Amino acid sequence: MNENIYNNDIVLKNLRKEKKRGELTLFFGALAGVGKTYTMLKNAIELLNNGTNIVIGYVEKHGREETEQLIDGLPIIPLKQIEYRKKIFYELDLDAIIEAKPDIVLIDELAHTNVYGSRHQKRYQDVLEILDNGIDVFCTMNVQHVESLNDMIFQITGVKVKETVPDSVLERVDKIQIIDIPPEKLINRLNEGKIYKLKSIEKALMNFFRLGNINALREIALKEVTKRVSKDVYNLYEDKQINSLESVDKIMVCIDSSDFSAKLIRHTKRLASQMNAPWIALYIENFSNSNIEKISKNIRLAEELGAEVNTISGENTYDEVLKYARERFVTHIVIAKKRKIYFQNFLNKIFQMRL
Repeated sequence: MNENIYNNDIVLKNLRKEKKRGELTLFFGALAGVGKTYTMLKNAIELLNNGTNIVIGYVEKHGREETEQLIDGLPIIPLKQIEYRKKIFYELDLDAIIEAKPDIVLIDELAHTNVYGSRHQKRYQDVLEILDNGIDVFCTMNVQHVESLNDMIFQITGVKVKETVPDSVLERVDKIQIIDIPPEKLINRLNEGKIYKLKSIEKALMNFFRLGNINALREIALKEVTKRVSKDVYNLYEDKQINSLESVDKIMVCIDSSDFSAKLIRHTKRLASQMNAPWIALYIENFSNSNIEKISKNIRLAEELGAEVNTISGENTYDEVLKYARERFVTHIVIAKKRKIYFQNFLNKIFQMRL
């Protein structure tokens, strides 16, 4: 009996030693040059002066003098050299950061793609591993890198952003701070060469840094922050174990192997976020245009954006979808007809047309 008590005490002590999962703080902005990295570094120096063990894991200087001055005031984990195609690249040293066990590590540009030969393909995957090791992370990101906004950003700017971060990663953010400056000041910084090199300024002014685009991106960034600060109604129901889920909005989108399905998925994610509602991506196996590789890609996208993905089969697609929607208390269905997206209120029986 005494031995059991002794063993239990050891277990409890070990559990107390285990550090909780690290907290993720995101410095978020509409565009490059608004001051995300600068603000992150200023916060870091203040914490360092107050005794916090805080280090730089990876910060881009971008040739900005004020940024370099702040970097000089902080301890740095040396970058890892990786040789690829006879060239040397520098990435954050994941193992060195975890071994150092700082309280907080600073990591710039969450959407960055690591060079071939790195442990993870994407920097956000590095961040997730660091968090799992109980280390807090400060990081930066622009709104155009949010995966669910990819199509919208393209429509506004004409630029297809290739590096994105899944919404499921962003939903793990514990604290978010939006960094913003007036559009006129941002354009002045661009023209002064404080954001990009001189040869890139003209191209930037024609794309992201057009005044209309700046205002649109600022509005989108603000909505994203507001949305993520809001509590999810569905989670509240789950936490309180309330069974009347019929009263909670729930959105469903039917997906297939078409390229257009990716747009439907992102559109549904935005709707779900705006409504603070859970959403389902439903794949019907008997779609005639099935392509295993393409449907797998669309299913992965839906999962990354936080959807509950399910598959059904049946002779009558309409009846099967209708039955499934009723069983799952779906209140809204997103469907496509002739490449247009419709948001249908299922409870009001607008599902009159055949899919």
